[in-house]
Amino acid sequence: MTPPHAEPDPRPVPISWGPASGVGSLPGTDPAETLRLVVGELPDFAHQPELPDRGPGADLIGRSAALLVDIAVDLTPAGWRLVPRPGMDHRRATEFLARDLDALSDVAEDYAGLFKVQAAGPWTLAAGLERSRGDRAVVDPGARRDLAQSLAEGLSAYAADVAARLPSARVVVQLDEPSVPAVLQGGLPTVSGFGKLAAVEATVVEQELAATVAALPGPVVLHCCASRMPLGLFRAAGAEAVSFDLGLVQDLDAVGTAVEAGTHLLLGVVPGTDTTLPTPKATASRVRAWWSELGFPVEQLSGTVTLTPSCGLAGATPGYARSAMAHVREAARYLLPE
Repeated sequence: MTPPHAEPDPRPVPISWGPASGVGSLPGTDPAETLRLVVGELPDFAHQPELPDRGPGADLIGRSAALLVDIAVDLTPAGWRLVPRPGMDHRRATEFLARDLDALSDVAEDYAGLFKVQAAGPWTLAAGLERSRGDRAVVDPGARRDLAQSLAEGLSAYAADVAARLPSARVVVQLDEPSVPAVLQGGLPTVSGFGKLAAVEATVVEQELAATVAALPGPVVLHCCASRMPLGLFRAAGAEAVSFDLGLVQDLDAVGTAVEAGTHLLLGVVPGTDTTLPTPKATASRVRAWWSELGFPVEQLSGTVTLTPSCGLAGATPGYARSAMAHVREAARYLLPE
């Protein structure tokens, strides 16, 4: 008698977060060379390097806009703008994405850890794109909705392409939302630069962000290294992990609530531009002291946090970028239970 087929388990596979990772951007222009560096320095939780030094289309907004489905952009003197059909700038941005995918096959085909891909989140993308009439897309609820849905579709497809090239890896998606604090506080300048856009209610920001998070293949990380990062809002939007600069988040109650809810923390612990770094042990001691102030058992620390640079490393020298990644990897070792 043939046994009945078992129903697939709908529950997501639990994720074991790596001890150290990066945020996204790095100096340089060669995707294969930079990817080789990332995989070597961050072997448990690597990420796809973003290389804005390559020029327009490799920046956060241009790169993310290239992921959009059935929405075209072009570059103007004022920045990226929504247009009826793709032009040269749009095609260049999509070519950068294709080269990054080729680098995965060339360099990291056998990589077997977590692998993170990054793109601007829906609010930051809408804040960074102009409509044809010259105002920011973020002011138009319909434009925001269309952008968010298109982004989720395109980013999901891109994550699937990455997973196909890295069959032994587990792909994590990170949404970069540096503009959300300004959206919430009414701090975004108008296109003219002479005024500020009205603040958007937190409930609206949360609901629209949650819709994008829910449409993406999990797990999803929400990142913001700006001051006043709304950690509670990001957690409520459904992120499985939040990424932030440890030196900028002072609301320990919000952090504690996130930890209690099972949200993983990617802690930015070293600057994103060149400086003299402390010893990895000193960085680990700083994290341990912060964790003690939160009041959680030290045995829980290494399983709850991943150490990263505080933000992207595109503004750093290549030597410092390498040192920063090695630093967070070594510092994470001191957080393991004795």
